[in-house]
Amino acid sequence: MKKVLGNKAAIALFVVPALILYTALVMVPVIWSLYYSLFSGSPGLKWEFVGIKNYLDLFRDKNFRNALMVNFKYISVVTVGQVGLGLLLALMFKFWLKHCKSFVRTLVFFPVVLPTVAVGQLFAKIYEIQPHYGLLNSFLSAVGLQDLVQPWIGQESTALWALCVMDIWVAMGFYSVIFYGALLDISDDILEAAHIDGASGFNLFRRILLPLLRPMIITSLVFSFSGTVKMFESALALTKGGPGAATKSLSMYMYDVSFTFNKVGYGSVIAIVIFLICVCGSAIINKFDVRDD
Repeated sequence: MKKVLGNKAAIALFVVPALILYTALVMVPVIWSLYYSLFSGSPGLKWEFVGIKNYLDLFRDKNFRNALMVNFKYISVVTVGQVGLGLLLALMFKFWLKHCKSFVRTLVFFPVVLPTVAVGQLFAKIYEIQPHYGLLNSFLSAVGLQDLVQPWIGQESTALWALCVMDIWVAMGFYSVIFYGALLDISDDILEAAHIDGASGFNLFRRILLPLLRPMIITSLVFSFSGTVKMFESALALTKGGPGAATKSLSMYMYDVSFTFNKVGYGSVIAIVIFLICVCGSAIINKFDVRDD
């Protein structure tokens, strides 16, 4: 191994192909977007150089600020929900679920492989109020909570939270499998020693399991954060960005600006903002993975 790692040609053989793919698929589009962001209109259609005007317009754009706020609310709820519930499910698989463990894991993971459009249609029926109550409103009505029956995806006050519930349900099985694999890698000797020392329940989780799972938690948070920043298809399938602009994310706004209103230059600025949020957010999350020497 030392001989291979000391050979620069061998290192280049492994690194260069990945670097070429990364440059072609990530850096080139970013640079292209930076170039486009300095122009107004669409290529071939009122395409003119405007410098930083698009960036200045961004701060005065009420629709952009609304989409940014929608993204932040969505990220804060869905990232914590996906990773947190995934961890709780993994702990359940490891310590409490004694029978049908494989069946339950498969059942929980099943939403991950469902098409987004199918999930959107499923939850649209669950939240339905007209012409018939969906599953949620039917349940509320049956248990005497008629006052809580409402158009969950048809009003601005609840549409975003209904979308969050759907996306947490879809992805929590994915993170539960990741955490369950990490729990299986923890030696039973460590857990037995902790039990002998009197650690149990929450103390066992906080003092033993949580430090050992920290790298996997950080990785999962980065995965979830990156996915939620780019929220698009799930909102399009369930709410189409509505009602009004209650669930219109930055990605959806960028799509509308670029392809509906033919303002590719301005849309490129929004794309750069999304890219910067991904990079900065992931860097901040990774700061928590600092280990003591």
